[in-house]
Amino acid sequence: MIDRTSTAGNYSAILANLMAAESQQTAAANKVSSTVNGTDLKSYSTQAETLTAMQSVDARITNYQSQNTIIAAKLDNQDAALNSVAGAATAVGQSISDALAAGDGTTLMQEVQSQFQTAASGLNSQYDGKYLFAGGQVNTQPVTATQLSDLTSGPPIASFFQNDNLQVTAKLDDNTTVTTGQLASTLGTPMMQAFQAIEAYDQGPNGPLTGTLNATQQAFLTTQLQSWQGIATNLTTATAQNGMVQAQVAQVATSLATQQTSLTGMIGNITDADMAKAATDLSNAQLAVQASAKVLQALQSDSLLQILPVA
Repeated sequence: MIDRTSTAGNYSAILANLMAAESQQTAAANKVSSTVNGTDLKSYSTQAETLTAMQSVDARITNYQSQNTIIAAKLDNQDAALNSVAGAATAVGQSISDALAAGDGTTLMQEVQSQFQTAASGLNSQYDGKYLFAGGQVNTQPVTATQLSDLTSGPPIASFFQNDNLQVTAKLDDNTTVTTGQLASTLGTPMMQAFQAIEAYDQGPNGPLTGTLNATQQAFLTTQLQSWQGIATNLTTATAQNGMVQAQVAQVATSLATQQTSLTGMIGNITDADMAKAATDLSNAQLAVQASAKVLQALQSDSLLQILPVA
């Protein structure tokens, strides 16, 4: 038995082949132009679930990196402020030491007043419009005293601190949480008490602390020098603690970058097209389209319609 063929059947088969070839050509061209295997999860079949999970982790790492960049900038500003406050304490101690060595306090109180303003300004430092040492009260200036005389005007030292007790923490990655915040009252109370003591003595019956220092004044300043040395040491320790957190943030940032680089490679192994294969597939698809088109053209010339007489 001989199979029968028909022009309509042949046309249908060749058109189907042509359409399939064109579809393959389009898919191959898209892969070459986009350099990826697909634009949606359906393109990745059984690897779709794995790809989704990896992309979720990648997004989480990106969020941590963005957050940690902000934290690092805040800690940098905090470091500068803490160094300023610690420097003020050291400078007061040095001024007292110089006065004792010279036996003269002519410029002592002017220097103390200057360093008080430096310390208060440091404790009122801001980052991105928010006070660094105010705890949760980020929109409230934590230290309200503006000059030495404020400290001896009657209110207790505690009344000059407006921060709350919230020490800000930050989550650097899935497993690391650090305390980034320090409080103005914790940092500044011993210093303000020492400033108050000097100001009260200067304004009291044994003052002023100017000109040649007598034995009573020298004894007082010797005691104060020891206090200021301790204050400077404690503030330096607070600065070092901030530095340790900075180092931890930097270490986590490096780890996150390494993780993301590895993850990007793993995702790329799934999504990135093999460009050599994609180019070959495109070339083969183009040849298939050309071949199907030629067969269709040949079929048109072989049709009985071309040889039947015109009525």
